Amino acid sequence: MKKMTSTLVATTLALGVSFMTPVQAETLVIPLGQQTAERSDPMPQRGLTKSAVTQRYGEPMTRHPAVGQPPITRWDYASYSVYFEYDRVIDSVRHRQGRSTPAP
Repeated sequence: MKKMTSTLVATTLALGVSFMTPVQAETLVIPLGQQTAERSDPMPQRGLTKSAVTQRYGEPMTRHPAVGQPPITRWDYASYSVYFEYDRVIDSVRHRQGRSTPAP
């Protein structure tokens, strides 16, 4: 029994020491906004009306009908989609790289 106790104590000490050894890690720093720096074409900002978006950015490739309540409408342009609630932009989302048209 004494041998088993001393073995258990030795094992516990060995595990304790192994957890106390310092661990090193590298820090990966990704500059904020790095992806958007690649794509500088402007997108409609929140709050613009549908007519202001059409005047500034032209006609969309596709206009999807309103869905839900409040009605949310999506307009698709070549590199981004614009979402409207009623007549105002609520968000503009850039398409993923490699996609020329958004999914339906």
